[in-house]
Amino acid sequence: MTTEVDFYELLECERTADAGTIKSAYRKLAIKYHPDKNAGCKDSEAKFKAINEAYDCLKDPQKRAAYDRYGHAAFRQGAGGPGGGAQDFGGFSDIFESVFGEFMGGGRQGRAGPRRGADLRYDMEISLEEAYHGHQTEITVDVSTSCAPCGGSGASPGTKARTCHTCNGQGKVRAQQGFFVVERACPTCHGAGQVISDPCPVCNGEGRVDQTKTLQVNIPPGVDEGTRIRLTGEGEAGARGAPAGDLYIFLHVKRHALFEREGTALHARAPISFTTAALGGTIEIPGLDGQKHSIRVPAGIQSGKELRQRGAGMPVLQGRGHGDMVIHIEVETPTRLSARQKELLEAFRETETGEECPESMGFFSRLKTALGG
Repeated sequence: MTTEVDFYELLECERTADAGTIKSAYRKLAIKYHPDKNAGCKDSEAKFKAINEAYDCLKDPQKRAAYDRYGHAAFRQGAGGPGGGAQDFGGFSDIFESVFGEFMGGGRQGRAGPRRGADLRYDMEISLEEAYHGHQTEITVDVSTSCAPCGGSGASPGTKARTCHTCNGQGKVRAQQGFFVVERACPTCHGAGQVISDPCPVCNGEGRVDQTKTLQVNIPPGVDEGTRIRLTGEGEAGARGAPAGDLYIFLHVKRHALFEREGTALHARAPISFTTAALGGTIEIPGLDGQKHSIRVPAGIQSGKELRQRGAGMPVLQGRGHGDMVIHIEVETPTRLSARQKELLEAFRETETGEECPESMGFFSRLKTALGG
């Protein structure tokens, strides 16, 4: 199983970011994770390589367009592309063929034979706690798998396919049309290069059958909305023994009752009483790590101020450390007061000089000046 992190997520950019924003984000991260600044740290070295791969793709308009459309699969045509591994679709030549292939005669040289199975998508919903700690689970998918009786060949057990005599196993035939020579898939073997005289009765010569499979999925700590996990070879089986496709799991994180996530930061709203705001104090916030975090509230704090607990946020995906917990303070004015509380507040009001609240005092001074008073 291979976890593939979204290039935009790696560079901490929105998908709508312009070239300048992407370049600026890359430079910032490259400085942060450069091996010279993190000597001997394997995690930083891996992160540095990952952000370089992401920037190499997103800085090129053509590569970025292909990535936006096909994701990581756009560059897995051969072992030399980013991400490695053979893939039957996604390279620029494949995109060209998908647009012009039929006009040009059905495909380029070397595409004869059974084709690789299709990639599949599975959408999974997880909680923010599962995204924080990581999660191991099972999923059930309906997918075509290699036919066991014929071993995926499509031929009846004890028999085998023979070379197509029409195309001599090439899977393609050529025809002269005026000045042009046009290649098309062989009409006899339909591009397979082989003909099955005695098809397998179980799969009817397809070499694959529909089946329900249960798969183990390991979700690493720190994943975010839209993170994709690739299960290699767990997609549709290829026809007549061709390699299977991959299964892509797209993660969706449920809305949390307390926290909102922004990158590796966790944001929470904390209403406090006006006495705590005036005198200071401590509030406790339960973290996703299972601990209660004591947050010191300084005296005189105002609504809208932020308090930060370092290292109490989300873990860094495929890296070390955690983000921060950011508490947004909201001072709550009491709406239900006892007679004694009202009496105390009236006594306090009689002692006010205006200096207790310099902002409001300054506002009314400016207001008088503006009105010529």
